[in-house]
Amino acid sequence: VTLVGVTKNHSVDEIEAALDCGLADIGENRVQEAQAKLPLISRPVRRHMIGHLQRNKVRHVLEVSRIIHSVDSLRLAEDINTRCDRMGIRADIMIEVNCSNEPQKHGCAVAAAAHLAEQVCTLPQVRLVGLMTMASLGEQAEQARAAFARLREIFDEMRHHHVGDAHLAHLSMGMSGDFGVAIEEGATMVRIGTALFEERG
Repeated sequence: VTLVGVTKNHSVDEIEAALDCGLADIGENRVQEAQAKLPLISRPVRRHMIGHLQRNKVRHVLEVSRIIHSVDSLRLAEDINTRCDRMGIRADIMIEVNCSNEPQKHGCAVAAAAHLAEQVCTLPQVRLVGLMTMASLGEQAEQARAAFARLREIFDEMRHHHVGDAHLAHLSMGMSGDFGVAIEEGATMVRIGTALFEERG
């Protein structure tokens, strides 16, 4: 399981202290903050964009990160593909699925996930590497289990039908309050902020 340290509202010094302790992956929620901080980190680290991504921010994200967890539409995936082509790069992306069926949440509908994945796999400059979901805010860890289990079912179905082939390998799910349950349900990446860093802002 890969630990992605969520560094929202934390300084470069704090991030580098975590890297000194062995953290190898960091995740940012906001494009503007990622632009400001990530270029200042002085050592190799895998950089993930884990927050909601607007289409007009794609270029800015790709300047600081090549791993995007929060792709929830074909139009966004196409914009990432086009921008990657112009920059001469490839990006690894995950499809965000709204497994809790909350209208205020980002993410594609559960019923649309497989079709979206098939469409994304036709884009040459992006590589579909996994799926992501978020549990409902304020839920207890055990209450989050159903959403995580649902994402795992979708993932297994895609793997059964060879969607994404060997590249489809990751389930990004679980945060500070529920990562144990997420791991039990098959998470390969957990996004941990407050359990690693002092809560801020």
